[in-house]
Amino acid sequence: MNTAPSQETTPSAGHWRSYAPLDLHPILMHAMRAFNEQGYHGTSVRDIAGRVGVTVPALYYHYENKQALLATLLETSIKDVLDRCRAAAREAGDDPLARFCGMVESIVLYMAHRRQLAFLDTEIRSLEPQNRARYVALRDYLEHMLLDTVEEGRAQGVFTTPIPADAVRSVLVMCQGVANWFREDGPLTAEEVAERHVLLSLGTVGHPPAVTGGVVPPFPRRTPAGRGAAPRGTSG
Repeated sequence: MNTAPSQETTPSAGHWRSYAPLDLHPILMHAMRAFNEQGYHGTSVRDIAGRVGVTVPALYYHYENKQALLATLLETSIKDVLDRCRAAAREAGDDPLARFCGMVESIVLYMAHRRQLAFLDTEIRSLEPQNRARYVALRDYLEHMLLDTVEEGRAQGVFTTPIPADAVRSVLVMCQGVANWFREDGPLTAEEVAERHVLLSLGTVGHPPAVTGGVVPPFPRRTPAGRGAAPRGTSG
């Protein structure tokens, strides 16, 4: 199986920071909300159909079963993360420090702006073996993208962690956790949370200035909300 994201759907440079309102098929949208509110096993197909306003047979016309809904939502989510992460890495170029910062920023922005989708990662345990294997392969692809960059940075003396694989896993767990607690009406914007997580991640992989407190992240400052940035309350 080819786990690389589709080249046709990869965002153009710069687009990876942009988030329009979440656009899903109504059945998927209501399934996502139901799974988040009640859990996968606490949600029935009849419940989802009732939320959408269709009959159960009509729902089955579009999706084979409840498992297909969860698998589609999870794969939609991880493929979007991968596409944005690839675009961020491509924009950063050959510098492993800039590439690492861009990828971490893109992941955190996704977790904040698409937290309802991203939160469904907690339901990976509910995937059937074949669907779980496909999803894990995509998630591993993301991990290896970061690991390859950290290894390259270690070779250049940019990162000093003696345990790069563990450091990368720690970075991903920290970034994915944003979906659990971020709120659009909270004290920090998604962009501010992303910037802080870049700093934390640089310390985790042993970037010397991050450890001493003298680091300046190698990515541009974002435009404050209301002057070009996506306003709060427009993402899902």
